[in-house]
Amino acid sequence: QVQLRESGGGSVQSGGSLRLSCTASGYTYSTYCKGWFRQAPGKEREAVATIDSDGSTTYADSVKGRFTISEDNAKTTLYLQMNRLKPEDTAMHYCASCLGGYAYNVWGQGTQVTVSS
Repeated sequence: QVQLRESGGGSVQSGGSLRLSCTASGYTYSTYCKGWFRQAPGKEREAVATIDSDGSTTYADSVKGRFTISEDNAKTTLYLQMNRLKPEDTAMHYCASCLGGYAYNVWGQGTQVTVSS
């Protein structure tokens, strides 16, 4: 059973930076993709950035050029470097993995990011 735990959230002023981490434990083989998602109050959950097993990445238009998704060499920790943060980035951020296929079926508990103007 795979478990994901996020860390690194917090409160920053507009223009600041944060780095989120997501550590996986358990049987992590057969992970096809990983990603960061976020959900703000009253809004639907949206994909922020994803990375496939071949290293290819995708980003939401709203974060392109500001956020970078990466993982460590052991592929047990996923990162999201967030620069030039904006108040509209305020949301609960979640990491997720695709095990055994391309559907996100394992989720972390989330970490809050709050950006003040």
